[in-house]
Amino acid sequence: MPSLLERHGDRVIGILSPLLLLLVWEGLVRFHFISGMFFPAPTSILATFMRLAGTGELWTNIGVSLRRLFWGFVIGGLPALVLGIVMGLSKPFRLFFNPLVASTYPIPKSALLPLVLLIFGLEENSKIAMVAMGVFYPVLMNSVTGVQQIPKIYFDVGNNFGASRWQTFKTIAVPGAAPFILTGIKLGVGMGLILISIAEMVGATSGLGYMIWNAWQLMDVETMYVGLFIIAFLGFAFTLLLDEAERWLLPWRPA
Repeated sequence: MPSLLERHGDRVIGILSPLLLLLVWEGLVRFHFISGMFFPAPTSILATFMRLAGTGELWTNIGVSLRRLFWGFVIGGLPALVLGIVMGLSKPFRLFFNPLVASTYPIPKSALLPLVLLIFGLEENSKIAMVAMGVFYPVLMNSVTGVQQIPKIYFDVGNNFGASRWQTFKTIAVPGAAPFILTGIKLGVGMGLILISIAEMVGATSGLGYMIWNAWQLMDVETMYVGLFIIAFLGFAFTLLLDEAERWLLPWRPA
């Protein structure tokens, strides 16, 4: 039977690098090699985290950001998934939508924030819309690529057995493109976290982005770092969850 280290060695190694970075950071601050005003010691940031967690303020802001991220993912990710698979299956659809995707994808999504605020206002809809735009493109483009890399013989077999368009979509396109789709979802989560943080810095009264921006206005550097670390942790946690989902959904793929 493999030892615990053999089964989880990769994860242990992955955790060691951030821990080593924090240890070096702590030492540099303690021995005054870097300014604690701009780079507070990790132990000081941890104390601020415990204080914010104790008051409940931190959990409220995390919950608000996660709710916005969820709805943005639903609104942006699901249509992107369906459209991407259809574009991969249908050349006319691909020819029609490719110019639109190619021309709008390079626009920095953060640069669209003023327009989004103008259209949706300062309430929830503008934050969700920003996430939806950020999620849409990675999921769409990876879905298209995933379908296009499926060997043509699978579609030929489906046609020979009289598979309908829906059956082709459900039993060939989606499973065959699944690895690329999951990669698109991972990229979309990262983009969603970036954009929700930016959107919450303008006109919001809650959320991790608001917490960071408000801390900057008050020169509360430790709270700023708490917000940044929470966002980094969420990105890391979502990646781990999606990696586990990929191992469960696609057991034939190498780990």
